[in-house]
Amino acid sequence: MHFLDQAKIYIRSGAGGPGAVSFRREKYIEYGGPDGGDGGKGGDIVFEAVEGLNTLIDFRYAQHFKAPRGKGGAGKQQTGAGGKDLVIKVPVGTQILSEDKEVVLADFTKVGQRKTMLEGGIGGRGNLSYKSSTNRAPRQHQPGEPGEEMWVWLRLKLIADAGLLGLPNAGKSTFLNAVSNAKAKVGAYPFTTIHPKLGVVEHKGRDFVMADIPGLIEGAAEGAGIGDRFLGHIERCRVLLHLVDATGEDPVAAWRTVREELKRYGAGLAEKPEIVALNKADLLDAELMDALGAELAETTGATVLPLSGATGDGLETVLDHVIEAIGERTPDEQADTEDEETWSPL
Repeated sequence: MHFLDQAKIYIRSGAGGPGAVSFRREKYIEYGGPDGGDGGKGGDIVFEAVEGLNTLIDFRYAQHFKAPRGKGGAGKQQTGAGGKDLVIKVPVGTQILSEDKEVVLADFTKVGQRKTMLEGGIGGRGNLSYKSSTNRAPRQHQPGEPGEEMWVWLRLKLIADAGLLGLPNAGKSTFLNAVSNAKAKVGAYPFTTIHPKLGVVEHKGRDFVMADIPGLIEGAAEGAGIGDRFLGHIERCRVLLHLVDATGEDPVAAWRTVREELKRYGAGLAEKPEIVALNKADLLDAELMDALGAELAETTGATVLPLSGATGDGLETVLDHVIEAIGERTPDEQADTEDEETWSPL
């Protein structure tokens, strides 16, 4: 399945149907009078968050959405049928933004959440509604009100409890594969991960969703490498797990590089709880690992956890810290978990 997390679409609600001009003409009824009915209301544009979707790829091929208009009124006081609402289904985690991307119009965080984005036009009045004591045979009527239209951006921010961070080749995909049901691509070259991955982790009777995003490099905020656009997918995470490659030239500089990109991105990412793990411990001796861990701990001010995603050493300890940082779910979140199916990886 292809991954797409941004899409621009055009939406238009249905116009109202016109009112009718009609007069009752029946045998033996001398004064029939007006009997034109009103037009029907146009269809609304409604967005709904559904389960089973984790990409906006469908909106690459369908970019124009128009609700049907209402039917016109008819004689015998018949009101026209209303246009059917057009329901646009989006993944949980989708935000709807204005065309200039400055205003968030809707934010879908739960399955079943709905939002009427555009109201359909009201149907026009038929000539029956104009009848009065001084106007016994009105011929005026109203056309239906036009529908509303606009361009909007859809932006997907994946729903995950924990987010994986690090430079390219820090071992994030290997770690995600080791602890979850994900099947992320692994390779001995930079940027093996080119779009976010989700995995469901089960540990000590708890399950949570972990997101792996493409690696960050210096200048990502200015578009270097893959850039920082995928950082939006960890904005909703409760904790960040920062993997640092112990075999790199300078692990402390690597940590600082990623932290600097988080600060430049903003959105509160730099203030989120962070767990630091020194990965690829199997490739270094214990004495060197201790020295690197002490230096990194002094810089970060946090406990640095030794880890090997390849051999599994240290996985249990890291997951213990992640669960502790995530904390207990609120009653509302617990209810949502019981009602919804588990996320599956992309």
